[in-house]
Amino acid sequence: MRLPDLNIFTAWLLIPQTLAMGWVAALGRLILELFGTDTPEEGIPGRIVGALLLLGAVFVVRRLLGGTLPIVGNPVGNGYRFGHRLILTGNILAAALFVFQIAWHWIPSAAAVMVMAQLTSAFGYWVMALWMAGFSFLYQSTQVA
Repeated sequence: MRLPDLNIFTAWLLIPQTLAMGWVAALGRLILELFGTDTPEEGIPGRIVGALLLLGAVFVVRRLLGGTLPIVGNPVGNGYRFGHRLILTGNILAAALFVFQIAWHWIPSAAAVMVMAQLTSAFGYWVMALWMAGFSFLYQSTQVA
């Protein structure tokens, strides 16, 4: 794995984004409305501001925990590479879910939106399993035989 810290940081950013996507968007919308901007309920600005707030929160937590978020893993341990690959796959699917939530307004076909919404909603369930298994393998790589 080339950038294991970035992979873990992205996972810790996308985990709350995926679990509480509507709440994060509502918080971004609330912040925008506190500054006097009128935003639609499922609007893009609220989602982006919420994601930026979440990015800041994860960055601050990362700094408070000494530069890394648990669990780092042992590069020579058993399951390290496989765990990072699972986490990376989960990150890619979660990013696709996030991008779809922003871009679905521009898809002209209602049928395509319905199919893609069901598919990306399934991504939300898959990424939880991928992250869980990936972090389990990373934890396993830290165990001494």
